[in-house]
Amino acid sequence: MAATGKKVMVTVRKAPHGSIYVQESIEVMFIFATYDMDLSVVFIDDGVLALQPGQDTKGLGIKGFMASLGALVDWEVTKVYVDRQSLKERNIAEDAVIAIGKDEETDAPIRPQVLDGAEIAAMMAAQHSIVSF
Repeated sequence: MAATGKKVMVTVRKAPHGSIYVQESIEVMFIFATYDMDLSVVFIDDGVLALQPGQDTKGLGIKGFMASLGALVDWEVTKVYVDRQSLKERNIAEDAVIAIGKDEETDAPIRPQVLDGAEIAAMMAAQHSIVSF
């Protein structure tokens, strides 16, 4: 789907467990993906914790979100970014974040692009709307 509509950014700032913010942000991403919007997603602050592999939410009694994150590319949500400083502050290696899909031709994993704070700020300034979770 060609993105010709409004530029909308979803920011995920909350930790994935202890609240439903991450799950709800994913549901909003999928809703926005069905419309003609130029959608981008940024994981920042404790939101980067949602990108760690191997998370299991069964014991917490909340809906799992890992499969949904791993299917973002299938929904044509390809502008997915993660804040470099947030990863560093939480001792998460840049290459350790989960894949958001697979390349159709090579089957190689596609991961969120790691950006510096200034790059994220510039992207935020160019948006029509920002929805924060």
